[in-house]
Amino acid sequence: MTFQSDIIPLEIARHIPGLFAERVRRSPNAIACRQFNQISQQWYQLTWQEMDNAVERWRAAFAEEKLKPGDRVAIMLRNCMEWVFFDLAALSLGLVTVPLYPNDRADSAAYILKNSNAKLLLIDNFSEHQDLAEHEILSSLNRVITLLETGAPISLDNYLPVDKWLSSGQSSASPLADIDPDELATIVYTSGTTGHPKGVMLSHHNILWNAWSGVQSIPIYPDDNFLSFLPLSHTLERSIGYYLPIMAGASITYARSIPQLAEDLLEQKPTVLISVPRIYERIYNRVQDQLKAKSPFARKLFNRAIEIGWNNFEYRQNRQKWQPSLLLHPILNHLIGKKIQDRVGGKLRVAICGGAPLSENIAKTLIALGLPILQGYGLTETSPVIGVNKIEKNLPRSIGQLLQDVTVKFNDNGELLVKSPGVMLGYWDNPEATADTIDSDGWLHTGDLAMQDEQGFIHITGRLKDIIVLANGEKVPPADMEMAIACDPLIEHVLVIGEGRPFLSALVVLTDDAWSELAGEAKLSSSDPEKLKSEPDIEQLLLDRIQAQLHDFPSYTQITRIVITLQTWTVENGLSTPTLKAKRQQILSKYTHQINILYEGH
Repeated sequence: MTFQSDIIPLEIARHIPGLFAERVRRSPNAIACRQFNQISQQWYQLTWQEMDNAVERWRAAFAEEKLKPGDRVAIMLRNCMEWVFFDLAALSLGLVTVPLYPNDRADSAAYILKNSNAKLLLIDNFSEHQDLAEHEILSSLNRVITLLETGAPISLDNYLPVDKWLSSGQSSASPLADIDPDELATIVYTSGTTGHPKGVMLSHHNILWNAWSGVQSIPIYPDDNFLSFLPLSHTLERSIGYYLPIMAGASITYARSIPQLAEDLLEQKPTVLISVPRIYERIYNRVQDQLKAKSPFARKLFNRAIEIGWNNFEYRQNRQKWQPSLLLHPILNHLIGKKIQDRVGGKLRVAICGGAPLSENIAKTLIALGLPILQGYGLTETSPVIGVNKIEKNLPRSIGQLLQDVTVKFNDNGELLVKSPGVMLGYWDNPEATADTIDSDGWLHTGDLAMQDEQGFIHITGRLKDIIVLANGEKVPPADMEMAIACDPLIEHVLVIGEGRPFLSALVVLTDDAWSELAGEAKLSSSDPEKLKSEPDIEQLLLDRIQAQLHDFPSYTQITRIVITLQTWTVENGLSTPTLKAKRQQILSKYTHQINILYEGH
């Protein structure tokens, strides 16, 4: 690999379409992206010039829609080249892109489309979005486009498959729009405190600065290959896994799917990976499961490899002196570490982990085995990265050091406050929420409790507000969900759980009258709570009722499992405050065993 950078400066790029145009000018024949063709069952690739030709076709089709600069256009696709063609073409005409999660629930997607007043929507196909296809919001759009021509299940006068839409662009699109770097580029919807998501407004400069500052911390080169699988609707993937490679001239390979990720890693051999903790947790869990079947000697050798691998890492970070046992590292790395490294392609140079905290034990184990994991931290509202560990300055228990031009301070509560060129313009059509998040002095309140050590590493110590961060990085306000669920007359108390977990669960206490009603619905002869609380039919009935209460919440807030408890939460037993608020930590501690059982095998 050639370690020679080709970073496009902010003053040359100015805005996102300008960044792409400069990359095409600099590297027309270099590989820009790769994708798997489901028909030919082969991978294919485009150069930057070929990618530019494709974007021009999309620009011409957009131009036929007669949209005005500032109009919002929405995209609800899996990661693919077409996502990027749509985004770059729209931005080059001064339009504002609104990304939606490809698997979001119809109600949530409809809310975003209505709230943003989107004029156009691109989806994969109607068969994957039947609920949305039947939603009245689609008929109010100027245009609905599908990537695949599967036919609309309802009559939509505004519908076109993408091939026909692209062929409608007869005239060449207008020249690159004169875009102010501080103009709105995108509205990214994130969880709000009312159950509805809030639209984070990010400018061209917000995003480009974040990519530029990120590459000052972690060098990226034209020979690098990113494997893109974290949804492009996730700001971390979009800023760092999409715009940053354009800035650095690196190539992007779009993974086929999460189930095929292990195969894609082996086949495409990426040098850069951007992920939430869940992927690394899966690697760790797989290693641990396989270790159980090994002999005592093999397990002892593995543990020795972890010990020496970690000591070698600490030595290279200048935090530990050299010791003779490090002479064993090359041997143990070849016997054990290399097998783990080969599972991710064998060429991984940088593995960014963000969106949620990664367990220190998992990070230490995988780093000791040779995976170059660098934890970072940020918010959608900060475009998103605030701090990240560097290759030569990596403290896994921290979220790294601040990006260049980021300033932080801590208020009396210990909350982390941030100023940076990446701080959002505000929340779309929500000045009250904006004022709650960015104070009159321009400090963005993260809601996270933190401290900074003498070396400049930031350590997150807790949350000012009770927000659950799932293993995939999604942030969920449990109090709002709990209030909604508690509207069900059969539920006395509820606590939503899932911090660092792959899905949400809930602890519930039912009313005295609930048992006979549920037993009747499930056609069970007994209404004894002790016998009913473990019945699968009872759990499913309650899950159905809970989801009915959560219909206005985003799809990732679904409750997947529940624990039914028989003890009410009172002041006397220490599970409730005098004002009848649930004591979250005490309840979680009391039911740790039952909660852990829910997540076994996940």
